Amino acid sequence: MTSLLQDPARVESLNVLSRFRTDFHGCLTTRADALFELTDALSCADGAVTSLVDLTLTPEHRRGHGALYDGLNSGRVDEERLRTVLAGLPLPRCADGRIVLAVDVSPWLRSDAPTSAERLFCHVYGRAKSKSELVPGWPYSFVAALESGRTSWTAILDVVRLGPADDATAVTANQLRRVVAALTKAGHWGEGDPDIVVVMDAGYDATRLAFVLADLPVEILGRIRSDRVMLHPRPPRLPGTNGRPPKHGPAFALDRPETWSAPTHATVTETTRYGTARADGWDRMHPRLTHRTSWLDHDGELPVVEGTLVRLRVDRLPGDRDPKPVWLWSSKTGGTAIDVDRHWRSYLRRFDLEHTFRLFKQTLGWTRPRIRTPQAADRWTWLVVACHTHLRLARSLAADLRRPWEKPAEPGRLTPARVRRGFRNIRPNLAQPAGAPKPGKPGPGRPPGSRNLRPAPRYDVGKTVKRERTLTAHHDRTG
Repeated sequence: MTSLLQDPARVESLNVLSRFRTDFHGCLTTRADALFELTDALSCADGAVTSLVDLTLTPEHRRGHGALYDGLNSGRVDEERLRTVLAGLPLPRCADGRIVLAVDVSPWLRSDAPTSAERLFCHVYGRAKSKSELVPGWPYSFVAALESGRTSWTAILDVVRLGPADDATAVTANQLRRVVAALTKAGHWGEGDPDIVVVMDAGYDATRLAFVLADLPVEILGRIRSDRVMLHPRPPRLPGTNGRPPKHGPAFALDRPETWSAPTHATVTETTRYGTARADGWDRMHPRLTHRTSWLDHDGELPVVEGTLVRLRVDRLPGDRDPKPVWLWSSKTGGTAIDVDRHWRSYLRRFDLEHTFRLFKQTLGWTRPRIRTPQAADRWTWLVVACHTHLRLARSLAADLRRPWEKPAEPGRLTPARVRRGFRNIRPNLAQPAGAPKPGKPGPGRPPGSRNLRPAPRYDVGKTVKRERTLTAHHDRTG
């Protein structure tokens, strides 16, 4: 560990990590020491976390198991301050220096928790192919910054639990607006810099997000279903033409090649993983909007949101010798062939967030605790995010403590799980803002033989708040 204190780059990494630990402790406004030591125990534990109480047996957790549960149930995390701290940390970027953000929802399934409030039906994939299920749980929306190249590292910047009264599109828009404002305030983006790219999967309404966030320096890039119908821009009106001018141009059905026009741009790229990647781009394409879903509450005439349609074809995919084309839609218009090539490259980086979710659930035990209240689940989620940030900042400091059957990792290519193995050796050189525990005695507990006269209430699953305006009411209002 002496070498850590001799290399200037390592000293700077230690200083950044120590500052984050001090700032993170300041974000814990109630039961701060208990929550902070729980985060340290999560960062230094050996192997996967299978039980929450087992973390109290680690040397980094100097308090009892009662303090652990008291911190989760009665503690408090200043979420706004913690978001500001995360935005001020070193931010990963793509090869061209552009900031790429990914948004996605990961569920904390709680099908066996009828006493837990605010559960929703979460969409999960079944074991069979093309099969999905709806399981009760708490869905959490994450925003993360991505980096270039194949990697399992992301930088989590924000997380919000979707409640029964929340609209997923509105929550995502508020998240992105908050994250972009924090990144701008931290100096990561300034006037003259390229727009921030936001990538998402097909479950999001990319058109709605592009319309709502039109005042921000962001470019929305999302995958769309292969059975969608897009529209060309309306043709120019010829002199002497009578009647109402059309609002849309000819239809472009993604599953009907006979309706396609000649692409505006076409690129061919040779890749080592996917073979030849062919991308075709059509400029100024837009969908036909209706007063449904997220557009139900829109007053007045629906807008025309134009963008660039991209069709990506590759020779092969892992486990699939005959892959189907992928359709993407970007809110950027007037781009070049370089932009079309950048679109599909940025979208492929979205899958790095899936590695982070797998780390959260399988290694850090994010969904392992049987926490009753959603507020305690939110605190635990933020602790997991802080633990992951610890590992990301210690990425260049950890040694490769590999198992005998594991292959050596290249310099700077340690996975988060391998960094976690060596974090216990780095921790003594970091700031320790948590105070020593005070001696105390356990409470008397419930008297033997007594019964619980106040059973926990049961809660329904799903949306419990109806929208003010329904589709029938909209038809009655507009005719």
